[in-house]
Amino acid sequence: MDLKPLAAAIAIAVGALGPGLGIGIAAGQAFSGVTRNPESAPVVFPQLILGLAFAEAIAIYALVVALMILFI
Repeated sequence: MDLKPLAAAIAIAVGALGPGLGIGIAAGQAFSGVTRNPESAPVVFPQLILGLAFAEAIAIYALVVALMILFI
């Protein structure tokens, strides 16, 4: 019985869970802050995009690890 597909599935599931939650919380808080203070949008959104990119990079690393488990 080959456990590589199961290991890859667990790796991508766990690796995408944290960034998914983090992106949702960060975006929600940013939009909440901008609705309270619309003048802060030019400051908040570039920082939000940068933070979301860093969080998404972690999920991409998890995908790379899952692919390495499957094919190497």
